[in-house]
Amino acid sequence: MRVLLIEDHPGIRESIARALRESNYAVDVAADGREGLWKAEDSEYDAVILDVMLPVMDGWEVLAKIRESSRTPVLMLTALDSVEDRIRGLDEGADDYLPKPFEMDELEARLRALIRRSAGEAKATIFLGKYSLDLNQKKLFTGSEPVAITALEYSLIEFLALRRDQVVSRTELFDHLFDEDSASFSNTLDVRISKIRSKLGKDFILTHRGLGYSINS
Repeated sequence: MRVLLIEDHPGIRESIARALRESNYAVDVAADGREGLWKAEDSEYDAVILDVMLPVMDGWEVLAKIRESSRTPVLMLTALDSVEDRIRGLDEGADDYLPKPFEMDELEARLRALIRRSAGEAKATIFLGKYSLDLNQKKLFTGSEPVAITALEYSLIEFLALRRDQVVSRTELFDHLFDEDSASFSNTLDVRISKIRSKLGKDFILTHRGLGYSINS
């Protein structure tokens, strides 16, 4: 899953980005509102983490602009912890609101819930034949035994599983699995899909020639 983090404080920005990358997210960052808005409009994201107090363009304006054209989930961060500010954020289109300071575990839990709900998934476990995908633990299981897959393989399975029975194009997969700094190659998906099939079965991921890939229920 690919996330955009718009946060002007260098220490907070680097800390959040590092933690999210360790949890298998692809993360792009922006240090001010104008840069953040440009990235939000230029690329596809599964969620945006947006600070309110930003230079150049504040978070309220960025949120309003994003909502003109996008339904991407937005989690707002702010040191302003008044009820009025929380109400304003939610009323103006934010999907969730987290006051600073916060625990990283809570931010990640809220982020997982936003992404899951935006895909229409109510529960944190997705059943895929004999396998189950735990979206909270970010692991694939067969019965109670975890399956040995890489972080990128998990991310690919998760993205397709949240859109199961839908055909997802190669372009969409690239856009959501890699951040702006990734040095990915054109055969990366082919290699990873081949590896997944060798572990889980040749029909676990289906190829739709000229269209993309799918995982069926």
